[in-house]
Amino acid sequence: MGLHFLVVSDQPNLRFLLVALLKEIGFAKISEAENGEMALRALKTTKFIGAPIEFILTDCAMPLMDGLNLIRSIRQDPVLNQLPILMCTSRANKENILAAAKAGVDDYIVRPFSASGLLKKLEKMFAKLHMVTVDYPGGV
Repeated sequence: MGLHFLVVSDQPNLRFLLVALLKEIGFAKISEAENGEMALRALKTTKFIGAPIEFILTDCAMPLMDGLNLIRSIRQDPVLNQLPILMCTSRANKENILAAAKAGVDDYIVRPFSASGLLKKLEKMFAKLHMVTVDYPGGV
Protein backbone atom coordinates (compact mmCIF):
# COMPACT_ATOMS: atom_id res chain seq x y z
CA MET A 1 0.00 0.00 0.00
CA GLY A 2 1.08 3.61 -0.07
CA LEU A 3 -0.34 7.06 0.11
CA HIS A 4 -2.60 8.02 -2.76
CA PHE A 5 -1.92 11.64 -3.73
CA LEU A 6 -4.14 14.00 -5.70
CA VAL A 7 -2.34 16.78 -7.57
CA VAL A 8 -4.66 19.67 -8.48
CA SER A 9 -3.71 22.42 -10.94
CA ASP A 10 -5.01 23.85 -14.19
CA GLN A 11 -1.41 24.09 -15.42
CA PRO A 12 -0.33 20.81 -17.06
CA ASN A 13 3.35 21.67 -16.56
CA LEU A 14 2.83 22.17 -12.81
CA ARG A 15 0.91 18.88 -12.50
CA PHE A 16 3.68 17.15 -14.47
CA LEU A 17 6.34 18.68 -12.19
CA LEU A 18 4.55 17.74 -8.97
CA VAL A 19 3.90 14.20 -10.19
CA ALA A 20 7.57 13.87 -11.22
CA LEU A 21 8.77 15.16 -7.84
CA LEU A 22 6.46 12.80 -5.94
CA LYS A 23 7.72 9.88 -8.04
CA GLU A 24 11.33 10.98 -7.49
CA ILE A 25 10.70 10.92 -3.75
CA GLY A 26 9.25 7.42 -4.09
CA PHE A 27 5.48 7.80 -4.18
CA ALA A 28 3.68 5.92 -6.94
CA LYS A 29 -0.09 6.31 -6.43
CA ILE A 30 -0.88 9.72 -7.88
CA SER A 31 -4.07 11.06 -9.45
CA GLU A 32 -4.52 14.43 -11.14
CA ALA A 33 -7.27 17.03 -11.49
CA GLU A 34 -7.39 20.26 -13.49
CA ASN A 35 -9.46 22.28 -11.00
CA GLY A 36 -11.30 22.09 -7.72
CA GLU A 37 -14.52 20.72 -9.22
CA MET A 38 -12.66 17.84 -10.87
CA ALA A 39 -10.76 17.26 -7.62
CA LEU A 40 -13.98 16.93 -5.60
CA ARG A 41 -15.34 14.43 -8.15
CA ALA A 42 -12.08 12.46 -7.97
CA LEU A 43 -12.18 12.44 -4.17
CA LYS A 44 -15.72 11.08 -4.10
CA THR A 45 -15.14 8.58 -6.92
CA THR A 46 -11.94 7.11 -5.49
CA LYS A 47 -13.56 6.79 -2.06
CA PHE A 48 -16.51 4.96 -3.66
CA ILE A 49 -14.33 2.48 -5.60
CA GLY A 50 -12.15 1.70 -2.57
CA ALA A 51 -8.99 3.54 -3.64
CA PRO A 52 -9.34 6.71 -1.57
CA ILE A 53 -7.09 9.70 -2.01
CA GLU A 54 -5.16 10.32 1.18
CA PHE A 55 -3.20 13.51 0.51
CA ILE A 56 -3.86 16.59 -1.64
CA LEU A 57 -1.41 18.99 -3.27
CA THR A 58 -3.27 21.92 -4.79
CA ASP A 59 -2.49 25.09 -6.64
CA CYS A 60 -4.33 28.25 -5.63
CA ALA A 61 -5.47 30.00 -8.83
CA MET A 62 -7.61 27.78 -11.08
CA PRO A 63 -10.77 28.26 -13.13
CA LEU A 64 -14.19 26.89 -12.10
CA MET A 65 -13.11 26.26 -8.50
CA ASP A 66 -9.84 27.62 -7.13
CA GLY A 67 -7.68 26.04 -4.45
CA LEU A 68 -9.15 28.05 -1.58
CA ASN A 69 -12.71 27.03 -2.45
CA LEU A 70 -11.56 23.43 -2.89
CA ILE A 71 -10.05 23.49 0.60
CA ARG A 72 -13.20 25.03 2.07
CA SER A 73 -15.36 22.37 0.38
CA ILE A 74 -13.17 19.57 1.70
CA ARG A 75 -13.15 20.99 5.24
CA GLN A 76 -16.97 21.22 5.21
CA ASP A 77 -17.40 17.61 4.07
CA PRO A 78 -17.68 15.23 7.05
CA VAL A 79 -16.18 12.36 5.04
CA LEU A 80 -13.23 14.29 3.55
CA ASN A 81 -12.48 16.96 6.16
CA GLN A 82 -9.47 15.23 7.71
CA LEU A 83 -7.52 14.93 4.44
CA PRO A 84 -4.10 16.58 4.63
CA ILE A 85 -3.77 19.44 2.13
CA LEU A 86 -0.56 21.12 0.97
CA MET A 87 -0.96 24.26 -1.14
CA CYS A 88 1.77 24.51 -3.80
CA THR A 89 1.75 27.98 -5.29
CA SER A 90 3.84 30.88 -6.53
CA ARG A 91 1.82 33.28 -4.37
CA ALA A 92 4.12 34.04 -1.46
CA ASN A 93 2.52 37.18 -0.07
CA LYS A 94 1.16 37.33 3.46
CA GLU A 95 -2.47 37.82 2.35
CA ASN A 96 -2.49 34.61 0.30
CA ILE A 97 -0.83 32.59 3.05
CA LEU A 98 -3.37 33.87 5.60
CA ALA A 99 -6.28 33.18 3.23
CA ALA A 100 -5.05 29.60 2.76
CA ALA A 101 -4.71 29.12 6.51
CA LYS A 102 -8.20 30.52 7.08
CA ALA A 103 -9.58 28.14 4.42
CA GLY A 104 -8.07 25.20 6.33
CA VAL A 105 -4.87 24.25 4.49
CA ASP A 106 -2.44 22.16 6.54
CA ASP A 107 0.68 23.71 5.05
CA TYR A 108 1.91 25.92 2.24
CA ILE A 109 4.93 25.63 -0.06
CA VAL A 110 6.05 28.32 -2.50
CA ARG A 111 7.30 27.48 -5.98
CA PRO A 112 9.87 26.89 -7.18
CA PHE A 113 11.02 24.05 -4.96
CA SER A 114 13.06 20.87 -5.39
CA ALA A 115 12.24 17.25 -4.63
CA SER A 116 14.21 17.56 -1.39
CA GLY A 117 12.28 20.73 -0.46
CA LEU A 118 8.97 18.98 -1.13
CA LEU A 119 10.12 15.92 0.81
CA LYS A 120 11.07 18.07 3.83
CA LYS A 121 7.65 19.75 3.74
CA LEU A 122 5.86 16.40 3.44
CA GLU A 123 7.88 14.88 6.28
CA LYS A 124 7.02 17.87 8.47
CA MET A 125 3.34 17.37 7.65
CA PHE A 126 3.51 13.60 8.23
CA ALA A 127 5.02 14.19 11.67
CA LYS A 128 2.56 16.95 12.55
CA LEU A 129 -0.43 14.86 11.44
CA HIS A 130 0.99 11.62 12.94
CA MET A 131 0.96 9.90 9.55
CA VAL A 132 3.15 6.91 8.91
CA THR A 133 4.34 6.01 5.43
CA VAL A 134 7.05 3.74 4.09
CA ASP A 135 6.62 4.64 0.42
CA TYR A 136 9.97 6.34 0.03
CA PRO A 137 13.51 5.73 1.29
CA GLY A 138 13.12 8.27 4.13
CA GLY A 139 10.18 6.24 5.49
CA VAL A 140 8.68 8.50 8.16
